[in-house]
Amino acid sequence: MNFSDFFNLKDIYFEQIFEPEENALRLLFSPSVTSETPQTITIGEIEFQDTYSIDIDETLPILQIDFETYVGYSIRNESFTSWDDYEEFEGKIFRIYSKSRYLDFIKVSTFASEDYPGPFKHFGIACLNHVVDVVSVSEPIIKEVQRTK
Repeated sequence: MNFSDFFNLKDIYFEQIFEPEENALRLLFSPSVTSETPQTITIGEIEFQDTYSIDIDETLPILQIDFETYVGYSIRNESFTSWDDYEEFEGKIFRIYSKSRYLDFIKVSTFASEDYPGPFKHFGIACLNHVVDVVSVSEPIIKEVQRTK
């Protein structure tokens, strides 16, 4: 599977991050499903009718994304992010950036360059609860992992 295979995936939850070995990165994500049952949500004195929850789809496998190496990564609480017309990318939930604030940050805060460690890309995943950014010279390795009960 290629990262671009997931460009049109809708609504995903970030589950876990860890380094399976030094300076390698593993990210786990759960696809979601929108409930078919409408709900009413009350916030303060305002009532919102006909809302539908978005829940983890326990029937689908977990998506595991591995980076053999990385220059940097960042995870943000989705509630605190804002849209930025400065940024340019392909994809929706899964994105490959050609221009981003995170790429700019990497360029000024590290000595990573086209020469060393080599050409790198900014991969982004805009989840329901988090925004994950990874800059890496390696393409991500993506596979589906069966859920354990």
